[in-house]
Amino acid sequence: MKRYNIVLVGGGSTWTPGLLQSLTKKKEEFPLARLVMYDINAKRQEVIGEFAKILFREKYPELDFEYTTDEEVAFKDVDFVFCQMRTGGYEMREKDEKIPLSLGAIGQETCGAGGFAYGMRSIRDMIELINNVRKYSPEAWILNYTNPAAIVAEAVNRAFPEDKRILNICDQPVNLLRSYGRLLGMDPYEFEPIYFGLNHFGWFTHLYDKDGNDLVPKIKEIVKERGFKPADAEQRDQSWLDTYAIVEDMLKDFPDYLPNTYLQYYYYPEYKLKKLNPDYTRANEVMNGREKRVFEECRRIAKMGTTEGSAVVHNDAHGDMIVEVAESIAHNRNKIYIIITENNGLVANVQDDAMVEVAATLGANGPRPMGVGKIGTFYKGMMEQQMAYEKLTVDAYFEGSYNKALQALTLNRTIVDAKKARKILDALIEANKEYWPELK
Repeated sequence: MKRYNIVLVGGGSTWTPGLLQSLTKKKEEFPLARLVMYDINAKRQEVIGEFAKILFREKYPELDFEYTTDEEVAFKDVDFVFCQMRTGGYEMREKDEKIPLSLGAIGQETCGAGGFAYGMRSIRDMIELINNVRKYSPEAWILNYTNPAAIVAEAVNRAFPEDKRILNICDQPVNLLRSYGRLLGMDPYEFEPIYFGLNHFGWFTHLYDKDGNDLVPKIKEIVKERGFKPADAEQRDQSWLDTYAIVEDMLKDFPDYLPNTYLQYYYYPEYKLKKLNPDYTRANEVMNGREKRVFEECRRIAKMGTTEGSAVVHNDAHGDMIVEVAESIAHNRNKIYIIITENNGLVANVQDDAMVEVAATLGANGPRPMGVGKIGTFYKGMMEQQMAYEKLTVDAYFEGSYNKALQALTLNRTIVDAKKARKILDALIEANKEYWPELK
């Protein structure tokens, strides 16, 4: 069996240890010859890199591994690029969340004004990354987790319209599938999902088991009776438990389909705004929680020289999904995953150039997405408003247009008021001078 060369972009991420362990679990199904971790933050990556050396010495001794800040070392002759960048780090994430909150709007990492700010930062680095990868590895598959995935996918599709080896994905649908499996006491790998929407903005219409039975009605009943928890609830922070719990409310109000948890910000913006603490946001929770746990554990392992008894991984879905996607492509498995792709009739009554999120089989020739036909007026209206916001955000970036940025934020359901949108935009421009193009 062929052994693959991969590079992991964002080696200093708190999600990296879990992804590395996913690679060790899959070494028989998806064997590697070489793995390189790449990050522009050498100090941060070093902590994870030293953990990785010990992990691979114990569990993958045949693997050629290194971590680097050198682009040529990272990208030369690779088969797959796993990308999970965070431009601006947690410092800018905190601003993304707190600036909108200070001005009376939701502050969230990928939704609303926070997602707008993060998206405007991510576009530049993602385009630069793809150009660098193509310089050294023209045929590599680029599997992109970089958030906010909807805005990044729209921008990348415009910048590289002919590049068919870029795949934008998100692990939240997989987290939901695993959570449905926990709810039902079933193996989520046996599920066949039907899904439509935009990234962090979609719905499961059907969820079939291996015998062809639709499990959606049963899931709705169980959620109504017992509520909803993530598959890894015991390892989640309180904010994530709250995020899953509100699915029960969403199903009461809009019972047609199973919602992506992020829809809470768009269904209930006033309610969510009142629940958010402007002085202590999710960014603070992560920095004081997962961030500290992961880096302290990696340092402990490096000092002890063994991973025995390690508790460094807190979300297997993130790492497992991207590795399984690569395996499905490499070995032409044609397994079903939920991916982001150009619409082209998949959602029949939504414009063709929308970057939609749907189920697809994945093989050596890339995704074969599954259409869902026409959708109802409510869901079409929700999607089209959000899609317009995403497209205007990308317009604002490429055109350097203040007006397009203002239009985008005014359309976003977490803001809707143009005067508020202008205040938020001006504050975000000031905070992002080092990262955004000049908006005129």
